[in-house]
Parts: sequence; C-alpha cells; structure tokens
Amino acid sequence: MTTLTFVLFAVCCSLAAYLLGSIPFGLLIGKINGVDIRTQGSCNIGATNVTRVVGKWWGKLCFFCDFAKGLLPVLAVRWILRCADLPENNLYGLLPVLTALFAVLGHIFPVYLKFKGGKGVSTVAGVVLALNPLSVLIAGAVWAGFFFSFRYVSLASLAAAAALPLSAFGLTFAGISMTLPTGILLIFFACLTILKHRTNIQRLLNGTENRFDKKKKEN
Repeated sequence: MTTLTFVLFAVCCSLAAYLLGSIPFGLLIGKINGVDIRTQGSCNIGATNVTRVVGKWWGKLCFFCDFAKGLLPVLAVRWILRCADLPENNLYGLLPVLTALFAVLGHIFPVYLKFKGGKGVSTVAGVVLALNPLSVLIAGAVWAGFFFSFRYVSLASLAAAAALPLSAFGLTFAGISMTLPTGILLIFFACLTILKHRTNIQRLLNGTENRFDKKKKEN
C-alpha cells in the first residue's frame, strides 16, 4: 500500500465512519412513535432519553443501533487489513483508531442534525469493543455496578468512562498488549464523555439529577 493509497483509504474510512455514526437512531425511533425526542425528557437523542420518553424496549433498540454503528465500521476496517495481510502494529494500526474516532464524533456531532447529537456512550462502547474488548467488558461491569447501586445512568456512564482507559492500561501491564494510539484514544473518549456530561455532573452535585426508580415500570 503506497502512502497515497494509505491516505485515501484513511480518508474514506473516516468519512464513512462519520456518516454512519451521524445516523440519529434515537430521533428516528422517536419519529416512529410520533415524538420528537429532542423536545422531550432531557432532549437528548441517546438511549437513556428514548427509554424514558418512548419505553424500555425502544431504548434497548436505540442502544443496540448506536452501539452497532461504532462496532461495525471498526470491525470492517480490521477485517480489510487482515485480508490485505497488513499488520496493525505500525502505521496501518491508525486506521481502526481513526475509524473509531470518527464514528463517535459522528454520533456526538452529526452532520444530519446540524452537529447537535448525543453523548456518545453507546457508540464509544461499540468502537472500544472492536479495539480492546476486555477493557470495555470491565468498564461495562463498572457501569452496571454503579447503575444498580445508585440508579443514575449519568453517574454510571462517568464511572465507566474513567474505568475504560484505566482498565486498558492495567491490562497492558498485565501482558495484554494495546497500541499507543488506542490508549490515547481511550483517554480522549474518557475526557470527552466527562465533558459531555458536565450538566449531569452539576445536577448530581445539586441532587436534581433524574434517576431510574426500581419500581418504575417502563412501557
């Protein structure tokens, strides 16, 4: 693969991942149910708000779709590299990382919605599962622990975001390799997630954050 071919391939992967990541599944699910999700609940297009406004099964569908639009592009690029017998421990290793980055940026800053999207948690989980599966499983366990203990999705997401790079680097010290670009990307995702949840952090500190009641029944 020549330098020009590499650059063109990188641009194509990034653009395709961004456009796929920009698909607002939460908004589309809301429209199917006659609701503009951007005007209801927290006004966010993510799975949590879809669950609150439309129902838990629609929320699960939204999570799956947002998760898949992060997972599938990265898996596709890694599959192409394997088919072309190109190792990921050199320059080519940037391609899955770039794909992951632009898939998440697409969700958070979707071109179809004038760059006003979701918080990216589901899509981050998808891309990291493709890049570093064990770290996202650990972060998922942290998310579940915090959510079922405190019933705040935002708090669970913040804890999982912090756990993501920590677990990845911890696994590296334990002998499970990770490329440096992937590590940098995980730190960036953690910081981005915290930044996108800044209003939630303020509500948590004020005691006004919405929580999922254990007894509440979702449609």
